[in-house]
Amino acid sequence: MNSGEQFEGKVALVTGGANGLGRATAARLAGVGARVVVADVEEDTGRVAADQIGAEFIHTDVTDPADSEAAVAFAVERFGGLDIAFLNAGVSTDCGLVESFDLDKYRRAMGVNLDGVVFGLNAAVPAMRERGGGAIVATSSLAGLAPVPFDPVYAANKHAVIGLTRSMGPVLAAEGINFNAICPGFADTR
Repeated sequence: MNSGEQFEGKVALVTGGANGLGRATAARLAGVGARVVVADVEEDTGRVAADQIGAEFIHTDVTDPADSEAAVAFAVERFGGLDIAFLNAGVSTDCGLVESFDLDKYRRAMGVNLDGVVFGLNAAVPAMRERGGGAIVATSSLAGLAPVPFDPVYAANKHAVIGLTRSMGPVLAAEGINFNAICPGFADTR
């Protein structure tokens, strides 16, 4: 089997798919035969990305569980199921602690970086059960494995993604659903 055959006809949902790592992954999946749904809060950029890679687009705010459920429902309605969920949406915090703490920036970062994975997982698993299995990949970061004194809130939510993955991975594996996290370093993306 060549590397593309394993993705031929599979249905993939990519959050944060309008740009950066999400867009590159969505393009690669589409390029090897997957049917892809780009889910992003950035409507214009998301539609352009989806059009350019031959995917579908749905506006999705991953901080809202209903939006994650709607994105999965869209993939199922459009393509008949869901095989792959790349829970990739993420933001830097720019929020500091103690003297420079900004509650709104904190809540936004926790909402996108952690809640987005939790809500995406909750939405994707039932659809994957219907297919008899699947694969979920969450984007953490090297910051999820090491201390980051200049952005401790980012490190905290990325550590939480690792903890969630390590905790739920074995549970979901028993159902044929692989749940993993990736930990990229710095990338040329916003």
